Amino acid sequence: MEDPQGRRLRRMQWTVLVATMFCYLFFYTGRQTFGFAIPGMQEEFDVTKAQLGWVSTALLWSYAIGQAINGNLADKFGGRRIMTLGALASTGINWIVSLGTGLGTIAAPWAVNGYFQAMGWSAGGRVLSNWWPSRERGKTYGFYVLAAGTGSVVAFLTSVVVLDVWDLDWRWIFRIPVLLMLVGGITFFLVARNRPQERGLPSPVDETDTTLAAEAVGGKSKVSSKERYLAVLRQPKIWITGISIGFQNSARYGLLVWVPVHFLGDAWSEGKAAGGVSPLWISIALPVGMAIGAMANGQISDRVFGSRRSQPIMAFMALGALSSIAMIFIPTTSTALAIGMLFLTGFFVYGPQASFWALCPDLVGAARAGTATGVVNFFAYLFAGFSEPLIGHLIDTSGHTSYVFIVVAICCAASAGMAALIRR
Repeated sequence: MEDPQGRRLRRMQWTVLVATMFCYLFFYTGRQTFGFAIPGMQEEFDVTKAQLGWVSTALLWSYAIGQAINGNLADKFGGRRIMTLGALASTGINWIVSLGTGLGTIAAPWAVNGYFQAMGWSAGGRVLSNWWPSRERGKTYGFYVLAAGTGSVVAFLTSVVVLDVWDLDWRWIFRIPVLLMLVGGITFFLVARNRPQERGLPSPVDETDTTLAAEAVGGKSKVSSKERYLAVLRQPKIWITGISIGFQNSARYGLLVWVPVHFLGDAWSEGKAAGGVSPLWISIALPVGMAIGAMANGQISDRVFGSRRSQPIMAFMALGALSSIAMIFIPTTSTALAIGMLFLTGFFVYGPQASFWALCPDLVGAARAGTATGVVNFFAYLFAGFSEPLIGHLIDTSGHTSYVFIVVAICCAASAGMAALIRR
């Protein structure tokens, strides 16, 4: 790394990482704002929370299918092109959702939006795996997941500004924040490149990494989509990782979708909060904790556990379960306590994603990182889709929004149990 080419490679590694983070930082403005629109839609269309939970599920399941398809497309056509297309298409579809006149006209485009949203994460991960070697993936994915976690902050913050500062109705949640995603997608396309060779630079990816991947399909340098899927799906630990992250992502989306509803309460339209602070602002503690937790978990997996990912996953998931249980007993009137514990819940529940994504190239090699990430993310959103209507039904029938934390705690415990079987 002392020669001029080495220094140039290092600069480009960081340039591509920052460009990818910048793009994904705004991706969540296209899908994680839904919880803030639930009270407004429920009042305007006279629907239940369970029904709106199914609308959320429509996006999560189409996102899951999109992950299984788009990760492979990123391997085939390059992550730069796929990620940019997803950002542009999702921006347009969010505007279509904002024009919805009922449950059907919202659910249908929202489901389509899930597919294009799925063009972001695995495609970005594919680009990064071309630029960063295995020994630095925990750090790299830690930064990438930090951008995703911070993206939740951006999605929450812009939604609060739309509702509480600008006093606009729920439709503008799908119109204004997504303009940031449009900027991010265009910037990423102009700055990033798929691989170092496109800049005349040598690949920093470990030779053994690519060799192992090639050997999995008979040593061919160029493989078909079918061969890529088979190479990934023949790895039992990919399936175990998928189930583990499935429970983890159920906990994550249970929080992201229903925590705003929990803190908005019955006084959502007035934006009033017990304790003198708007509940809208309290809810932002969740994605802030998530962003920092992701960064911490990635570093811990590299520096403390020597790139063994399953152990920090188990530790964070266990602590996430305990934090979520504690949230059940904290009234929304206890502003400071609620902010602190919500931060910790987000920190522990989302943090393990850095280790999960670093596991994908660790298990199958960089050459199939996009396909593996897509397959694992398929499980993540397949599972999360089941939890949304379940939580909505529990809240509808019980009247207690705090029940979301029971579901989250159970999912965290299940994720930790599955992670114990990964042993990597």
